[in-house]
Amino acid sequence: MFNRLCIIGIGLIGGSIARAARAQGLCREVVAYGREKNLPNMQLAKQLGVVDEFYTDIGAALQNTDCVIVATPVGSMKAIFEQIKPHWNPDAIYSDAGSTKGSVVSALEAVFGSVPANFVPAHPIAGAERSGVDASTVDLFVNRRLILTPLESTDQQALAKVQAFWEKIGSSVSVMSVEHHDTVLAATSHLPHILAFALVGLLGRKDEQREIFKYAAGGFRDFSRIASSDPTMWQDICLANKQEIVPLIRQFQAELSKIEQLLVEDQSAQLFETFTYARNARQRFLDQQED
Repeated sequence: MFNRLCIIGIGLIGGSIARAARAQGLCREVVAYGREKNLPNMQLAKQLGVVDEFYTDIGAALQNTDCVIVATPVGSMKAIFEQIKPHWNPDAIYSDAGSTKGSVVSALEAVFGSVPANFVPAHPIAGAERSGVDASTVDLFVNRRLILTPLESTDQQALAKVQAFWEKIGSSVSVMSVEHHDTVLAATSHLPHILAFALVGLLGRKDEQREIFKYAAGGFRDFSRIASSDPTMWQDICLANKQEIVPLIRQFQAELSKIEQLLVEDQSAQLFETFTYARNARQRFLDQQED
């Protein structure tokens, strides 16, 4: 499918893309690009056989490359695009793995004036508690959703090739607008992460005095799992999509206030209705997942 695949940001996501592409024979060579401070991680990537070679010089990394995937935190993408611009190849295919798409499109527009036709915005909905290339796996994207958010100007052949790439490494591909993506992911991913970070932060401060974590049950472990996510990545995501996240936080605060009032007033029937609706809504989610 590709002769030389360049991954910019060879961490959990970038490393897993490289492993999966290798395993499926989708490229002849995989290389990584990163800054000097990322040398240990890139050296490890080569030792583990995730990449064939790595570079701290962007020109060398992009030489003869026909596919480039940017897998860095979204906050750094504008700087990455500025580095890529002098070496941009109109015959290559470019994509990303960012969790917000509006910010990626804005960064491209700021650097290029408009989104290049051979850039296909993408978001693999997959992750793990650990980060770094040593946490990468060959099957991270198997049976996971991958969202493509092409623009009207996106080259259809590039779009088809990127879609085929992700399908071959096991992803279930959906296509939607940039705006729809950021709205949906704010509710289903970004807000839950914020809630997990907030709850664990609250209980962590209490734990210092009362040993709360010592007696935490499995429910706390399940709910708080995503608070183990990379803080740098989630700082970038939340700032990049704050226009969608802030209204949701306010709506959630209103829901909490309603439940608080039901408790204060001993409104057991309404509390039961609230919990029952939530349970049924989650069952609908589980049924959709099975489908």
